[in-house]
Amino acid sequence: MPIVTAIKLGFLNYVNYKGRARRGDFWWWFLFTIVAQFIISGASSSAGNLFSAALFLPHIMFGIRRMHDVNKKGWWILFPIANLIFWAQPSDAGVNRFGPPAPPTNF
Repeated sequence: MPIVTAIKLGFLNYVNYKGRARRGDFWWWFLFTIVAQFIISGASSSAGNLFSAALFLPHIMFGIRRMHDVNKKGWWILFPIANLIFWAQPSDAGVNRFGPPAPPTNF
């Protein structure tokens, strides 16, 4: 179940901006945050706001690690169009300036 693995990675690396994040893991995390936000906000707007606040930092850190995976600095996430383009790019196959590729995600 890749979405469960991605959710675990998001919460385990809550404040980790170093290293790299695989494209698939990032997009599963992104899907989880969008769907969960929609469901929770539908139940209660204040709970939705609390949920958004709780996931803000892990989402930023996951995005930074994703940028590192395509050999870009993390500050690129400040530019919405650029970060979507970079997030969609395939990972660098080998070692780049941010380290080796992310390990396989087998939990």
